Amino acid sequence: MKARNVGTVPDCAATLTRREFLKTTGLGAVALALLESHAVLPAALAESQKGAALMHELPPLPYAYDALEPYYDEQTVRLHHDAHHAAYVKGLNAAEEKVAAMVQSGDFTAAKAVCGELAFHGSGHILHSIFWTNMKPGGGGTPSGALADAINKSFRSYEAFKGLFLAAANGVAGSGWAVLAYRKEDDALVVLQTEKHENLTQWGVLPILVLDVWEHAYYLKYQNKRPDWTKAFMEHLVNWDNVAERLTAARGKR
Repeated sequence: MKARNVGTVPDCAATLTRREFLKTTGLGAVALALLESHAVLPAALAESQKGAALMHELPPLPYAYDALEPYYDEQTVRLHHDAHHAAYVKGLNAAEEKVAAMVQSGDFTAAKAVCGELAFHGSGHILHSIFWTNMKPGGGGTPSGALADAINKSFRSYEAFKGLFLAAANGVAGSGWAVLAYRKEDDALVVLQTEKHENLTQWGVLPILVLDVWEHAYYLKYQNKRPDWTKAFMEHLVNWDNVAERLTAARGKR
């Protein structure tokens, strides 16, 4: 069963496009890159023109809760998907409802706080939606084809990339992610750290592989041994076919 795509940012006023709205609210290229990388659905037609918020939904997992055992345990997957990811979806919907209310009333005094909520919950929702599809039962191994060529071009070898990606993941201060992203300006891949869901990234990059290192992502099985979790992810869980598809799609947006 494949995960459903989720909705995109709504038209909060008839005179604003989604792109213009994101720029206006200060989310800009980071939010745009995340949205484009997630292959979002078109906007709701009639309701979006009225300024109503388009409700985002929690995408179903593309595999059973226990399908990633023994490397990712069923209890953690259930909690992570059904509770934590669901909370980001709820937070994003609430933030977009606040935006719609502000646009309707003309009172923008809460704009700063709402922009922070949009960045945090929106990025959390989208990164998690990528994360679930970046894994599969029997995953891991090494990439091939155009993805392998791109990794070799940017990092000299897969082993060098793997070492850098794991070091970035293990070195995240507190909660956050390791991200392999496509940078369209120079047709390059970059490894980045992201604190929380939205900090320390680059403008305009498109994430194609993301590794969640918030403690809720791994603590039940791995306790405080984050390197054991990140190693298991890379060696046994990564869905390189999905990563390759995301690279192809990102290059198609050039």
